[in-house]
Amino acid sequence: MPLALFGIENDGVNLAVNLLVFFLVVIWFALVYWTYSDATRRIDDPILVGCATAGSLFPFIGTIVYSIVRPPEYLSDAHERELEIKAAEGRVKMLESRTCRNCGAAIEPSFLACPSCMRKLRDPCRACGKPLDPRWKLCPYCETEVPQSQPAPARARSERRGRQAAGPDGVQPGRGERPARSSERLSEQARRSP
Repeated sequence: MPLALFGIENDGVNLAVNLLVFFLVVIWFALVYWTYSDATRRIDDPILVGCATAGSLFPFIGTIVYSIVRPPEYLSDAHERELEIKAAEGRVKMLESRTCRNCGAAIEPSFLACPSCMRKLRDPCRACGKPLDPRWKLCPYCETEVPQSQPAPARARSERRGRQAAGPDGVQPGRGERPARSSERLSEQARRSP
């Protein structure tokens, strides 16, 4: 004789009632497990997780109450949000208070040189005078093309030094000769230029 929970003697109805009760018990245990697993993802305190799980042992009502009062976000989402806030604060702080790479003094984005160590930070635009980033190829303020300065090779520098030491005619003064004066060089250059 099958188990008759409510004193039902009809086998078909008794089977249906037994299956319904079995499904309700399975759903109840599933809700208890869901409450526990959801509470561990949303609540950091193990005592509160235990209370939520114990509350869900009241069939269906405990889980409904937990789903109403549970925290709105997962712990991982809250942690990720905190990291994003810290990163955004760091970016804002970096933008607001920049420091000189040479001496560490506070500088502003509009500074051309560090006021403490006098190190050159940026070049001004030829047309508008606004500070330019060294990587820019175009001034964003007046659309003037920025000339890219190439470092001179060592050989070209040594040739320039040699020419500066030489006299106006390109000959370096010997032991007995005196070097040309700047006024003599200027007059010599004026005669050569058309």
